[in-house]
Amino acid sequence: MTKINPAAKRKIHRKRKKTFFRKRWILLIILCISLLGTGFYLRQKINYYFAYYFGKHFEHKNLTNSEKESLRIEKIIGLYSNQTFGFDISHYQRKEDIQWDSLSIGNRTIPLKFVILRASMGNRKLDKNFDHFWETAKQHQLIRGAYHFYRPDEDPVMQANSYLSVAKLESGDLPPILDIEKDPRKKSKEQLISDLKVWIKIMEDTYGEKPIIYTYYHYYKDYLKGEFDDYPLWLANYNDVPTPSPDDEWQFWQFSENGIVYGINSKVDLDIYNGNLWSLKMLTID
Repeated sequence: MTKINPAAKRKIHRKRKKTFFRKRWILLIILCISLLGTGFYLRQKINYYFAYYFGKHFEHKNLTNSEKESLRIEKIIGLYSNQTFGFDISHYQRKEDIQWDSLSIGNRTIPLKFVILRASMGNRKLDKNFDHFWETAKQHQLIRGAYHFYRPDEDPVMQANSYLSVAKLESGDLPPILDIEKDPRKKSKEQLISDLKVWIKIMEDTYGEKPIIYTYYHYYKDYLKGEFDDYPLWLANYNDVPTPSPDDEWQFWQFSENGIVYGINSKVDLDIYNGNLWSLKMLTID
């Protein structure tokens, strides 16, 4: 039998020891990555249970609608169950009334995938809850949109700057949204259209995307139709109808201002995006 000298034995021992520690470190790294990945995947559930056991538990209020309104909402949800649902809020909703990790409708069968927030109003007025809602929506991986409530008799450039000073849109957010629903008192229809085009051009120059236009069905017919037909349209229509407009192409439908959402302790505006989640993401800013 060949004898191994002591120096060779020590060399083999060091090599085996080195291999052992290297394998142990590799295993430890894999374990840490797995734990981090699991924690990231389950973070919302972990946060919920932490808040449940160590904080103030969110208690859902028993909100109700009339039988007629409940049936109308249920019918629309059924008709568009394969589409993408969301909601829009402003300072009328309190921060403490929303539990962001469990927002759903249709007896909790349909999760809400996007939220649209009021950022600004007119020349100077800012929505007081915007910053909080904006960051919280991002933390819960909702597609975000920010809208400006346009005041027809105020300056369009100042209104655009008011919006841009608040809404810092990022990749993955919806393009700027123009909410126009008030009749002008001091300006003609022609001047209103001209002013709206100024606001829109500033947004296009800033973000390189066409803004979304929100309005009511009849307002669109009376003021906007034929002027902004190639812009994404978000229509509000609360009537018992299967679509917000019988003859206009629309991307979003605000179908109720009395929406009852699991996870929100006040009624909110409910919206449908007329497409699946993938196509909604295609509409967002790159």
